[in-house]
Amino acid sequence: MTAQSSLDSATPANIPESDTEAPSNINDDEINETTTVLQPHPKGTYTATSFQILLLESLSVRFRILHLLTSLSTQISYLDVLALSSELSNASGAYHSFMKENQSSSITPFHRNLLDYLVRRFMIPLHCHFTNKARTDPLFTFSVKVSLQTAMTIISPEPDEGFSKLMVNGGGLFREGFWCAMAVIAIELLAQLEAQNIDGTLHRNFKYIMLLKQSVNDMITLSSERIRHGETNIKCHMFFSMILAKVEAVQTGADCELSIARSAKDSLEFCHGLLLAQADSSLLGIPNNAGFASGSSLDGSEGPGSGYDLDWDWDFLLPDAGFS
Repeated sequence: MTAQSSLDSATPANIPESDTEAPSNINDDEINETTTVLQPHPKGTYTATSFQILLLESLSVRFRILHLLTSLSTQISYLDVLALSSELSNASGAYHSFMKENQSSSITPFHRNLLDYLVRRFMIPLHCHFTNKARTDPLFTFSVKVSLQTAMTIISPEPDEGFSKLMVNGGGLFREGFWCAMAVIAIELLAQLEAQNIDGTLHRNFKYIMLLKQSVNDMITLSSERIRHGETNIKCHMFFSMILAKVEAVQTGADCELSIARSAKDSLEFCHGLLLAQADSSLLGIPNNAGFASGSSLDGSEGPGSGYDLDWDWDFLLPDAGFS
């Protein structure tokens, strides 16, 4: 929890990395008030404690990533970034191998999605500084690839009803991570659009652009659902609508500024209608499906807007992508 909150708030972890031993690899029903000696299962055996153990195995590298990102040093070594990235990838591979070896157990898509989300999302802020540099220096292209793959993994999880509800309703770390991933994909779309427009391949190599456009469309749909379920911040819906409008305007030769302005107006009117409907439901005493207010994070701040929020993402991730 400390690692996740530190990542979301862009502040140092408020407790040092612990040297506490991992929990025993046992099931809950194997221990009671009369137990005097624990008999843990082998490491490769799935138990009710397996996921805590798997998360703990990647905690050290996640804390070191946080230390690198939040230190007062103004210089971040790319070699350090690559080393931490490789270690985090190895940790991800290890828990995926474990789950593959224990397919016959009670592991569900929700478990796999949650592990991926909690661990992989550290890749985006780790690489973001060099993702920006990669637009002018191909030496850092790997950072673009890693960030985009991570973002796609986050916004396109395995089909699972429970995790889908979490994407729609989740606040705090579940909101911030999604928005950060969305920012990576949207900026990549704009960067590719500009590059293809300059080299004259815009109407030839369109498959990649279409894939990214579909992802942005999915983001807009998710933003709409979050507003329907209690989100009060409409910035994401409007911004992604404006991005899509710019892309389509460049592809068709339409006036970019006019298209962006129209999409912003349409988005505002659409979101205003959703918010009015939510207000009417509240007055009638009809609860929404959120369970808690998605528009507010655990610390009471409006989101996205705390720590690594969208303003931070757009300004710091890839500020020269051609959207202003």
